[in-house]
Amino acid sequence: MAAGDSGIAVGDNGRTANGTEPESSDSLKTFGEVVKALRRRARLTQEQFAPQVRYSVPTVASIEQGRRFPPMDFVDRAEEVLDAFGVLRGAAKHLSRRPGIASWFRQWAQLEAEAVNLYTYECRLVPGLLQTEAYARALFSERLPPLGDEQIEERLTARTERQRLLRERPNTAFSFIVEEHVLRRGAEACAELLPSVLALAELRNIEVQVMPQSRVTHAGLDGPIRLLETPDNKWFAYCEGQESGQFISEPKVVSMLHMRYARMRSQALSLEESGGLLRRMRGAA
Repeated sequence: MAAGDSGIAVGDNGRTANGTEPESSDSLKTFGEVVKALRRRARLTQEQFAPQVRYSVPTVASIEQGRRFPPMDFVDRAEEVLDAFGVLRGAAKHLSRRPGIASWFRQWAQLEAEAVNLYTYECRLVPGLLQTEAYARALFSERLPPLGDEQIEERLTARTERQRLLRERPNTAFSFIVEEHVLRRGAEACAELLPSVLALAELRNIEVQVMPQSRVTHAGLDGPIRLLETPDNKWFAYCEGQESGQFISEPKVVSMLHMRYARMRSQALSLEESGGLLRRMRGAA
């Protein structure tokens, strides 16, 4: 299975900009320095501290260096172990929500976090916002060049953080159109994928439509499409390739992609038909 949909490099295909390591942020570096100072005050080495917070030494080192977004259970355990008086929980609230985002994806990610409408058509793999941890792990494990264990965990953390959008922004309308063959392949790779997608599709602000294999042609044959509307009602688009992404603000191009997406919504199965197909696929998996 090929790697795919926005991860630490956080593009949907999980690649970093130009294949490089993910970029850090000042807030992550500051948080890491605070953890390090509190750990040293407690007279603990990283080797002594790691098992107490139930994370590996490399993970602790990455967090202290500001290269990894700290999971909330790490923050809670570190707070107790280091007797931090609420300092770590308070600092964690101000961390960037986008760990390790590739430079070419950052502008889109910032707008995505505030969008009032977010549309995604995907023909290669399950969109990152709909992926389960097991599915994403399978993608990252097949990346070439190969990723190390720590890199995979960083990308999974980034993916999980980004997926909070679905539940933390109930007033944002999410629309997904996914090719049937993509979902069938995903179900073979990850048993819990379809139940998870079906559960998300039950939320009032999320629509999932399936583009059936029986439809030979449709308006999206040129490739994946992502569109979003900002709070001030401006529309932008984003296209992602093998090793790069393109942020699109040109109104004529955005309008053309919007037209194609609108046509696809009528060409895909209806919401009810899509749900029925997903349930049948789940039963057959």
